[in-house]
Amino acid sequence: MKVTTDGVILGGWTPVSGCRRILDIGTGTGLLALMLAQRTEQHVMIDAVEIDRSAYEQALENVAASPWSNRIQVFHNDIKEYADNSNSSYDLIISNPPYFPEGTDCRDEARAKARYSHILTHDDLLIYAQRLLTEDGRFCVMLPCALGELLEQKALNLGWFVSRRTWVKDVIDKAPYIVLLELTRILQVCDEQQLVTHLPGRASYTDQFKQLASDFYLAL
Repeated sequence: MKVTTDGVILGGWTPVSGCRRILDIGTGTGLLALMLAQRTEQHVMIDAVEIDRSAYEQALENVAASPWSNRIQVFHNDIKEYADNSNSSYDLIISNPPYFPEGTDCRDEARAKARYSHILTHDDLLIYAQRLLTEDGRFCVMLPCALGELLEQKALNLGWFVSRRTWVKDVIDKAPYIVLLELTRILQVCDEQQLVTHLPGRASYTDQFKQLASDFYLAL
């Protein structure tokens, strides 16, 4: 559970304009929190919550070694307890949430905590995000397409609106494999787009992906 292309896509895609406080739910080793710190001004503060002890400790190390250690705070907690005890409100909440359904085999408990949706259900994720967001805040998530559609329906039932939706394809002639969603509590027209990451044959990245991720890959 280190740096993945999908994680980088979410970190580069998520809009940060106007943000003052950001929350990363399930930060893992801190990738998204660090990416958003790199993309924002010095006054923007970022909180990151992680339930797994070893991932939390590695996130602490990564943040401490970064140029943004004064702006990122990492909490070893589950989001329910954090939400119940937090007085903070956020302009932006980001999450690369669990998505393997219960019963899927997993190598160890840490990966189970990070991947299984019965540890943190998507209903709960939406409820806690709603509680912690400012009135005009944004909640950005990434999921496999089928689960993204289910989460979107749950969100609509809870009074959310989809302000932005991006379908991600590996190559142009394949079906999308993940969807990026930006949810708000304010009704607005949805901006629907498509992102293709690789040229045919996977010989290299597309210009579209390079533009999104070039600040985070030394090879680009």
